[in-house]
Amino acid sequence: MNLFHFTTRRLVSQVYCGLKPASSKKQRTCFEMARPSSSMADFREVFAKAKHIAIITGAGVSAESGVPTFRGAGGYWRKWQAQELATPEAFARNPSRVWEFYHYRRELMMSKHPNPAHTAIAECEARLSKQGRSVVVITQNIDELHRKAGTRHLLEIHGSLFKTRCTSCGTVTANHKSPICPALDGKGAPDPDAEDSQIPVEDLPRCEECNGLLRPHVVWFGETLDSDILTEVEKELEICDLCLVVGTSSIVYPAAMFAPQVSARGVAVAEFNMQSTPATDRFRFHFSGPCGTTLPPALARHETEIIS
Repeated sequence: MNLFHFTTRRLVSQVYCGLKPASSKKQRTCFEMARPSSSMADFREVFAKAKHIAIITGAGVSAESGVPTFRGAGGYWRKWQAQELATPEAFARNPSRVWEFYHYRRELMMSKHPNPAHTAIAECEARLSKQGRSVVVITQNIDELHRKAGTRHLLEIHGSLFKTRCTSCGTVTANHKSPICPALDGKGAPDPDAEDSQIPVEDLPRCEECNGLLRPHVVWFGETLDSDILTEVEKELEICDLCLVVGTSSIVYPAAMFAPQVSARGVAVAEFNMQSTPATDRFRFHFSGPCGTTLPPALARHETEIIS
């Protein structure tokens, strides 16, 4: 049994007791929870005492930096949605088209910068580390904006736009070249009328170790998450005494189960998002609005912190 399936089943058994029709008073109490609080003062009291903080971030954080989500209505590149291109099958059929799509995203991301939410997280991590407290960021994003902001303890569960993996030898390498290869220079226009460049496979990004074809080191639809990353995530969720959910819809699995798992063991969870999500009522706090506005005051230095 691989870790991904073990973790998924374990989390489902712990968190989603209320999805089946309640057949007893005990089952009904799973959802008999108070509405989440929006009191920043109460959150700040919990924050001041926390020693191990886990912050789960999603596309909403990057969207405030102008990063397209490629999800929902209008989330198209040319005439395709990301779900049609971000698959092993799409890459096998047309690696040139898929690489054009990812080249466009890489070049776009090079022009984007961390916003106040990214900065607040990075500054909080650096400050609390001097006090013997820890912050870990568990992100679904592949844009590396957390790294740009200075976050050090980062678990990228879906990989990174700026890493490649060889389809022949499996070597994973950081890659920030612009363009990533000469044949992609100037390619990847998102215009719906743009034609595929039909780049010969031998001219697409190649491995420096074995000259094999490279692919983006991201988790595509139909692929399982890295078991080593999931192991690290599970460890962090087991020790955290405060969890923040920032800019995520709480519908993409398995990340959608992370915070409810923490809440199920009695740990405070605070959600920062533009609107409520399917998991909101399971959390102790909910702060509505742009993450770049709500998160900085939440993570600012507390008056009880020792200034070092």
